[in-house]
Amino acid sequence: MTNLGRLGYEPAFAAQQAAHARVLAARDGVTSGVGELLLVEHDPVITISNRVGAEANLLATPVLLERHGVVVARTDRGGDITYHGPGQLVAYPILDLNLLNLGLHDYMRLLEESVIRTCRDFGIETMRDPAATGVWTVRDGRPFAKIAAMGVRVRRWVSMHGLALNVDTNLDHFKLIVPCGLVGRPVTSLKQELGERAPTFAQVREVFVALFGALLDDAMVTAKSRRAAQQSLEP
Repeated sequence: MTNLGRLGYEPAFAAQQAAHARVLAARDGVTSGVGELLLVEHDPVITISNRVGAEANLLATPVLLERHGVVVARTDRGGDITYHGPGQLVAYPILDLNLLNLGLHDYMRLLEESVIRTCRDFGIETMRDPAATGVWTVRDGRPFAKIAAMGVRVRRWVSMHGLALNVDTNLDHFKLIVPCGLVGRPVTSLKQELGERAPTFAQVREVFVALFGALLDDAMVTAKSRRAAQQSLEP
């Protein structure tokens, strides 16, 4: 795990690219390991994907963005439009999905599960929404407010980008956009949900790293078991 601290979007993306190259080198036998986990707290930024229509979900004018101190950046991840800023835990797992024997669907579910377990550890019930990627708080048994957004890209079956968990984020900045292109869906944070009982950023980071690591360990055990079973069937 590498904690990049507080960092702008572009230098963090450069760090992802460097990590991606290292993971590919590991696949070729230069080094070893399933991958790397980069953690960062971004300066205020709105990221817009290459999805058709994503830019239309930017509501703020350049003047309003400047007033709020928010910049706009293009991104090659999946998804639509989102906001990153201080008080938000952003995780970029750069992982060899071949080694983990994970398809894209299973990988996304692993990311969601890491957030669900983290929120549960602090007493917040969350769930998936079958119609929208991410993790949501629960109201009347249904997904209500998004607490974590996700968007990834896979190059040569090594993952990039990842997830953003709102810990103590400025939720007003989400009003500058239509978050993830989902009209009328509220956004929340651990601080919003827990008030004075909310954990610190460092506490959330520590719990997330432990739980995410446990999920990766389980995935590795499952992958090794499947490979062993396949080899036993080979003539």
